[in-house]
Amino acid sequence: MLLDIRREDFFRPFRELQREIDRLFDDFFRTERRERTSFLPDVDIYEDEDKIYIEVEVPGMSKEDVKVKIEDNVLTISGEKKHEKETKKRNYHVVERSYGTFQRSFALPDYADTEKIKASYDKGVLKVEIPKKESAKPRVIDVKVE
Repeated sequence: MLLDIRREDFFRPFRELQREIDRLFDDFFRTERRERTSFLPDVDIYEDEDKIYIEVEVPGMSKEDVKVKIEDNVLTISGEKKHEKETKKRNYHVVERSYGTFQRSFALPDYADTEKIKASYDKGVLKVEIPKKESAKPRVIDVKVE
């Protein structure tokens, strides 16, 4: 009988380790406990002859949740998408929507007219229009051939 007790004591730490590993895996795959605290919205940047455009996808947010500022020729877009308040506990199977805060910053070129930037928000997309300074716009010069 003494041998059985020692054998039991020998395996006890391994069983405790196994239980701890099982608990960690259970917690990892229990989605209701996993919340994202930040996210990175998708961005498109393009330009034409007159303006630079930055479009940011922020579905589920209102325009009041998004801030646009410019400092030292750096445009910063930030905001917060709050998690929906639940009145009863849900048994989630999958959680893929992102919640939390975000911030994206973009260094603007010297030819950006930062005094005339406009932003609009429609259907979950923030659109920032940055006019180009007149000196940066392409111009056609007629040269007289003699």
